[in-house]
Formats: sequence, C-alpha cells, structure tokens
Amino acid sequence: MNKPIGYWIKRLDAALEGHLDATLARLKLTRRQWQTLKVLAESPLSPGQLEGILNPLWGSDKRRRENELAALVGHGLIIMIDERITLSESGHAKYLEAQRIVEESRKDLSMGIGIDEYAMALSVLERMTLNAERLTR
Repeated sequence: MNKPIGYWIKRLDAALEGHLDATLARLKLTRRQWQTLKVLAESPLSPGQLEGILNPLWGSDKRRRENELAALVGHGLIIMIDERITLSESGHAKYLEAQRIVEESRKDLSMGIGIDEYAMALSVLERMTLNAERLTR
C-alpha cells in the first residue's frame, strides 16, 4: 500500500533523530544540541535570533529548548558575550568533532542515493513546505 508523504516525512524524522542521537551520544550531545552548535558556529546570535532559527527544527516545546540550551551552557559549550550567544573554545572543538562524525553518518544515511536525487528530494520538500505554509496563512 502506498503511504502519503507525511507518513514518510514523520518516519524519516524519527529515524534520523534516533540515529543522530545515538551517533552524537558518543560526544554526549543530542541532535538538538548539535543543531545549536552548528548554527552558532556560523556566527554569534542574540537569544531571539537563535530561537527564530531553531524553532522550525525544534518545534514549540519551550521547556525542551530551555533544557537543551541549559545543558550546553552547563557543559561550557556556549557562552554569552555582548548579549549574543556564541560557542566557547571547548564548544568550537566539540562542534568540529561532531561535524566530523555527522558527515560520516550522512554518507551512510544517503548510501545509494545520487547527488541529483538528493537535490531533487530537497527541492520537492522545500516547495511542498512553502506551499503548505502559504495555504495555512
């Protein structure tokens, strides 16, 4: 039986989260913590900017977001400088280490999928997302 795209998206998201959490657990990071480090590796952000970027990835669970950020602060991986959140020195080192293992994991996850197929899938998902967002306004 053919399943709708929503079924596969939710199933893929759950599988990716489980796989990446297991992969990142070696570094004592969760997928959401990794996403935060990745965003902050690009540039320091105000708390509002960081929330705006992470919200589509994390959803509206404010308590979970606060717990994940508190863990990063508690481990000394992110710090506040001039009212902007940034990676600490150890946070940058952890980011680089996580980046390496995530890239290895992505190669395994995309095995048998060509570059063109991957690009097409991203393009289709992006267009469907934008359409759905436009239709719900």
